[in-house]
Amino acid sequence: MDPFMLLWIFVIGLLFGFLIGVLLIHKKVAVPLKEEKRKVEERKRSLSSLYGKITEQFAPFMKSYPFDARRFRFIGSPIDGIQFEDDRIIFIEFKAANSRLTEEQKKIKELVKNKKVEWYSFEIKWE
Repeated sequence: MDPFMLLWIFVIGLLFGFLIGVLLIHKKVAVPLKEEKRKVEERKRSLSSLYGKITEQFAPFMKSYPFDARRFRFIGSPIDGIQFEDDRIIFIEFKAANSRLTEEQKKIKELVKNKKVEWYSFEIKWE
């Protein structure tokens, strides 16, 4: 057999073996690492959300809260709560770090700015 033919077969075998090795490493190492990364990021988002909910509960009692915490009422959703003052009622949304208002919260803010807030008494009648 021709020595160049043997050399080509050897080189092609090396390349083929290398490609199979890369595919096996990708399947055994990279894919599980990507899945683990996804799970860690998911846990991080979940913990961040939990931290935010806990912080919302205690925010009115922080020293930097500018109102009387005893006059705050927690709602939770779609806004965190309402602060009742002698001369006004304030809708409060606590935000930490880089969080932003949701679309629903933006709509509520716009309704308040446009004075589209009303009072309604629902009378319960027992029959």
